[in-house]
Amino acid sequence: MYKNKVLLLVLASIIFAQFTNGQNNTNSPYTRFGYGDISDTNNGEQRALGGVSIGSRSGTSINSVNPASYSVVDSMTFMFDIGSAALISRFSNQAGNKNTFNANLEYITMQFPLSKKVGFSAGLLPYSFLGYNFNTVSIDSIPTNTTKYDSITSTRSFLGNGGLSQVYMGVSANLFNHLSLGINAYYMYGTINNLRDVSFGTTTGYTATTQINTIRANNFRFRFGAQYYNTFDKKHDVTIGVIYEQKQKLNGEFTKITSGVLTDSLSPGYEFELPTIYGFGINYTYDKKISIGIDYSLQEWKDTKFFYNPNTQKNDENLNNRSKLAIGAEYQPKPMGRNFSDRIRYRAGFNLSDSYYNVSGVTQPKNFSLTCGLGLPLYNKSTNSISMLNASVEYGKIGETSMLREDYFKINLNIVFNEHWFFKRKL
Repeated sequence: MYKNKVLLLVLASIIFAQFTNGQNNTNSPYTRFGYGDISDTNNGEQRALGGVSIGSRSGTSINSVNPASYSVVDSMTFMFDIGSAALISRFSNQAGNKNTFNANLEYITMQFPLSKKVGFSAGLLPYSFLGYNFNTVSIDSIPTNTTKYDSITSTRSFLGNGGLSQVYMGVSANLFNHLSLGINAYYMYGTINNLRDVSFGTTTGYTATTQINTIRANNFRFRFGAQYYNTFDKKHDVTIGVIYEQKQKLNGEFTKITSGVLTDSLSPGYEFELPTIYGFGINYTYDKKISIGIDYSLQEWKDTKFFYNPNTQKNDENLNNRSKLAIGAEYQPKPMGRNFSDRIRYRAGFNLSDSYYNVSGVTQPKNFSLTCGLGLPLYNKSTNSISMLNASVEYGKIGETSMLREDYFKINLNIVFNEHWFFKRKL
């Protein structure tokens, strides 16, 4: 039975990887910049809490954000988490508005113990999403001599798709009763395609120009995490967590191809990097019923190379540092209650973050989102285990109406299968 379950999970992971590799989880013009929309890799439970995760240490969910959390897993428990999301966006500016809809599976993770004090986790996570298709029309006056001008109508088209994914494996160990240290190793892969085209319709004498930028990733990177946890007066549980990632070169193939007035199929050996990341979080739980968490993280994109031209020793596109503050709370009426309603978990959260890109050289206003959700226990009588179905709704805002504002609703749904695999049944 155990071998059959492992085989089923492996097959599910392969199918999931093939399915997600060709999917876009967004349709936003803002994903044209940088590597697209960067994922925070929060699970379904954490999304309902506004993204609080660094100090999270739970035996009923898989926290891939901080690898130090894996050691909390019970010595007889195998957990398997699969998550999906649906995104409804409304884009508006001074010219009007437009609505879009996207839905997809997003991640798959698993976690189990290696020993009493050591936990292991692995899975497939998104790193970034890319998806947009829009155009603009403008009329320009071009002088032909000192007294005459030609009015030229041009159409600028922008098309992008793809994204980066990451397979990870992580391990953590408890030390000195109140300290856990962990590490995640990631293998990143995927392709990002950006196309820009300028055409002049039936206007004669002018040549259309097309530029295609392609980033193909093939890269390893690491994340380190630590958590200090303790219980005071039996009812007060406190966990303090930190994460760190060192700046890393993004290996792969990078090209910029231009055709039209100037044809150039050779890139000058562009260089790309991933940022240094710092994160700090604290979680407090009272009597197993009420939990409050606060996270702060910083991604140092400003100091990374992005389309870095070694000839000019400058980035063709400059990025900004991204900071994020998240606050979340959870309430469970009776953790040990016998009724279904006693064990429902009610969640709410909020976060505030910076965009890591510029638009036309202008720094964007802060983004924010409000979240709420439920955790519904699923009791399995045959194995005497409790799985969890998590559902949440997120409202968020990106940009502003003077340029382009995105208001979105995101519906997240995931299920955590919690099974007792590592024990012998008595006859």
